[in-house]
Amino acid sequence: MANVQVIQRNAHLAGAVKLEFVSGREGRIAKATLTAISNNVRGSGEAREQQSTAIQWTLWGAQAENAAEYLGRGSHVNIVGRLRNNNYVRDEETVYSWDFAVEEIDYLDSRAEGEARRSTAQVADGASAKGSTTRRPARAEA
Repeated sequence: MANVQVIQRNAHLAGAVKLEFVSGREGRIAKATLTAISNNVRGSGEAREQQSTAIQWTLWGAQAENAAEYLGRGSHVNIVGRLRNNNYVRDEETVYSWDFAVEEIDYLDSRAEGEARRSTAQVADGASAKGSTTRRPARAEA
């Protein structure tokens, strides 16, 4: 099946970006998943209704690591990706599934908004972790 392009505009993230490292052809590679929600308004007047679309996207490599570092719950993004048919056979039965893979992602928040959102999330995570701290590696400035 050919890939189908999917565009999700003016979406916001429903939660934190989940980052993991998986084995790939060339060693370990970063894989991140995020759920983006976009809202559309249909109709006019009394018949106006808002519809929400939530899509779980997968990012790979450096793109995944950057998303995990800079995006958080509520971050605003535009995403261009592809929908792939991901069918497989398990126990002699065909399992049908779809996979949404990110090709391009635009971060729509300003630097200040992103930093404020991350610091708020870190405070909330720190309170729930009861004193445990996690540190991100320092970025080298060029």
